Amino acid sequence: MIAPVLVQTLEAVRIQGIMVRCEHWICLRDGISTGRSSYFVCAGMGFKLSSRDLVQMMGERGIALTHTTILRWVQRYVPEFEKRWNKYSRPVGGSWRCDETYIKVKGGWTYLYRAVDKQGRTVDLLLSERRDVAAAKRFFSKALKKHGTPRVITLDAYAASHRAITELKSAGTIARRVGIRSSKYLNNVVEQDHRRIKQRTRPMLGFKRFQTAATTISGIELVEKIRKQQFKTGNLPGRPASAPDIWAAILAA
Repeated sequence: MIAPVLVQTLEAVRIQGIMVRCEHWICLRDGISTGRSSYFVCAGMGFKLSSRDLVQMMGERGIALTHTTILRWVQRYVPEFEKRWNKYSRPVGGSWRCDETYIKVKGGWTYLYRAVDKQGRTVDLLLSERRDVAAAKRFFSKALKKHGTPRVITLDAYAASHRAITELKSAGTIARRVGIRSSKYLNNVVEQDHRRIKQRTRPMLGFKRFQTAATTISGIELVEKIRKQQFKTGNLPGRPASAPDIWAAILAA
């Protein structure tokens, strides 16, 4: 039985000769067969560190890990973290800014569809192997299911996204009253927000599997949503104030 007690440490760590301000979370697992407590790094996705950087950090603190073990933990825990945190999501605004960016998987480019509202709050994301009408329709359908109908959607000039919206309106998936527009200026907010993801994926030097990439990016996005204060944490039991206490309350709920 895993009892996730999240412990947050904030410290200056020397990695590769550079002092890095690093935040990482450790999950305490009790009741394993050895009768001892084991520490698991569950998420260190908020900073510009690779898995090998985390291995070195933990090794300096007497905890032996491999980077592949950390990757397995990310795949195991991120979906559960998302499920717990999403119970406390705040609503997003009605003006969505949508765009795609590129993520390298297996040496080739895949396409990350993302949307934020005009305040920069994350609406949704979808990693796709193709950039086409079908992928755009999956992304918009996913966002609509989670957040409902927006007032207006701002797109880039890519024709497939506009065609996807037209087909979804014809099918009744998107209400005809929803405004559609193209504006490079208005979409600056989502293009700038892509940097939050790219800064974290760049040290990872690409992904070997599509599903690994999708789950890892979802974890990075979750951390960024927490930083953007997109979750209601004021009514948690005990009214926790510190980050470790908030994480513990979220995971225990």
